[in-house]
Amino acid sequence: MGDIYKTIAKNSEAILFKEKNSKFFGYAFRVSNEDEVKRHLEQIKKEHHTARHWCYAYQIGTEQIIFRANDDGEPNNSAGMPIYGQIQSFDLTNVLIIVVRYFGGVKLGVGGLIQAYKTTAQLTLESCKIIEKTINIDYVISFEYKDMNKVMRIIKEKNLNIINQKLELSCRVIISVRKKDANQIHSIFDDTFGISIKKL
Repeated sequence: MGDIYKTIAKNSEAILFKEKNSKFFGYAFRVSNEDEVKRHLEQIKKEHHTARHWCYAYQIGTEQIIFRANDDGEPNNSAGMPIYGQIQSFDLTNVLIIVVRYFGGVKLGVGGLIQAYKTTAQLTLESCKIIEKTINIDYVISFEYKDMNKVMRIIKEKNLNIINQKLELSCRVIISVRKKDANQIHSIFDDTFGISIKKL
């Protein structure tokens, strides 16, 4: 179905992976914008302020995708991309994975680094519960108080999710509609006399 995406149910606990005395701590966070990414990164850097590298990758969005992979001083594409590869292989979005590395004195080489970052990201995601969510479209319905019953009847019949409502002389209700049903719901309200509906 084109209106479902997968993400993690909640932020993960720290996952530890060791390779030749180097320690890799993996974290997964639910994120919906780049400000949240920045906040989590700052928090992890504070927690692990003596670490050598804080590498990460994230993907945000369902239809317009934003993603980034960062090696944070490790050799090019040896950390961020292997982490991002796991986000793709689990088919997730709205997720940030940070892998913190404490250098153990033994160089791993580029191949070793790629494997270590990939494995840490994989173990971190395997520790998460993965959930499916629907892509929704939000609409504002505006109407006079006297038309309230008409509107509420449609909302009840179609089992729509009300996010916000202001019921006074002129009323506003914000509903969230699953993408595949959006056109049909829009038409129903649009064809009902005295009611206006527009996309939020």
